[in-house]
Amino acid sequence: MTHISEWAKIGSKITAHREQKGMTQAGLARLLKTSQSAVARMEAGEQNFSTGTLLKIGKILDKELITLSDETVNFKVEGGHKLKGEVKVNTSKNAAVALLCASLLNKNKTVLKRMPRIEEVYRVIEVLVSLGVSIRWLGNDVEIIPPKKINPRHINVEAAMKTRSVLLLLGPLIHLLPAFRIPQPGGCKLGGRTVRPHLLALEKLGIKIDTKANYYEVLHKRLRPAEIVLYESGDTTTENVLMAAAKIKGKTVIKFASANYMVQDLCDFLTQLGVKIDGVGTTTLTVYGTPEIDKPITYYPSEDPIEAMLFLSIAATTNSSITIKGCPIDFLELELLKLEKMGFKFKILRRYKSANNFTNLVDIRTLPSKLHALEEKIYARPFPGLNIDNLPFFVPIATQAEGQTLIHDWVYENRAIYYMELNKLGADIILADPHRIYVNGPTRLTGAEIICPPALRAAAIILTAMLAASGTSVLRNVYSINRGYEDLANRLGKLGARIKTLRSF
Repeated sequence: MTHISEWAKIGSKITAHREQKGMTQAGLARLLKTSQSAVARMEAGEQNFSTGTLLKIGKILDKELITLSDETVNFKVEGGHKLKGEVKVNTSKNAAVALLCASLLNKNKTVLKRMPRIEEVYRVIEVLVSLGVSIRWLGNDVEIIPPKKINPRHINVEAAMKTRSVLLLLGPLIHLLPAFRIPQPGGCKLGGRTVRPHLLALEKLGIKIDTKANYYEVLHKRLRPAEIVLYESGDTTTENVLMAAAKIKGKTVIKFASANYMVQDLCDFLTQLGVKIDGVGTTTLTVYGTPEIDKPITYYPSEDPIEAMLFLSIAATTNSSITIKGCPIDFLELELLKLEKMGFKFKILRRYKSANNFTNLVDIRTLPSKLHALEEKIYARPFPGLNIDNLPFFVPIATQAEGQTLIHDWVYENRAIYYMELNKLGADIILADPHRIYVNGPTRLTGAEIICPPALRAAAIILTAMLAASGTSVLRNVYSINRGYEDLANRLGKLGARIKTLRSF
């Protein structure tokens, strides 16, 4: 792997963060009291930086958006209070990162509306900028203009290794480069998350991928359509094959595909770009490739059902009455049914379409409830089952339910072990094995200090339990939460949560 120089890495970060603020090079130059050409050299990695210059740039671009320091963000929570008010569900993280990568399929300008300002999106943008893609924030929208030529040698390795979403570049980049390397990704630490399903599926399309120590080496001579049986019905695997097939002339059939929300979003986006796809929302997708995609497009990604479930979990665990607006109901129906059978009370106030005219939304009003455990185990499966990312949110709920709840998290090796952190808050959870826990309830939760686990949903449920716990809690190093949830502390504060953001170095 050819590593970009340290100065070029910093320059790439400055570009991404400047554009996230909607600032031009000339605007940054004025604030730095230098020339635009000097800023251009900085961002190209052609100029050394003094510590003073870096501190000044960091102050201008806001330190929270600059990842040049060792700043740690913590949450201090005074729990045990009921919440009230309303909250709007943000754009889906998983749809946003897939669509950022899919924009590389389009030779023209792509504008993605209402994009979440979260760490995962920032990392993907940093990677795309390092490849030569022009990206700028227009308020909360992101404008993407691909370069005439992608330069993979300057890929931002540091940013790429912080997000598993970098895998979603496999499908688009094969149409731009005959050979390239991408770093092995990071993201949530959830055990052995194999990329083998990606490799086996893309191999059918004529793509060879060799796994090296720290990167994947990708090459192809002739791309071809194919009938593909997915080794695993994974979301990102399905998305990668969709993006690869989108520009391969002919008919590609994807069997055992994921029909999850982010996959349907990607299908809708590709359809608007002129790619014909049959079977959207089912487990068999037929893609009729369009080798030339050159169309200006403005697209509204869907709202996030996993964020909606977070607020449902918070409402149930704290026994609060709140209104959650913009919930993607098609991907929450089974979760709501399980909650209803646990005694959770709610009302659906309104049904309507998202701005993309594709996603079905509802507003949900939660009501104080007396919860009881389900007799049956709670487990997840690919859509249309209970969402794999929504399963953890039943853990804090179960701590407040009368009886014993069995939660079976069969997908990830480590995630159930992270659930045991709730015992530090007073929960009564028994680890049966690496995939199953028994939750005995109800228990009185009390404040504690916990280090955030390196897994987004596991971290979010600890915060949920802290909101219900009496006394003061501290959740340390919340980068995992900021990867997937925008401005969560402030949004919870508007619901009446007593939560403060603390920073340390």
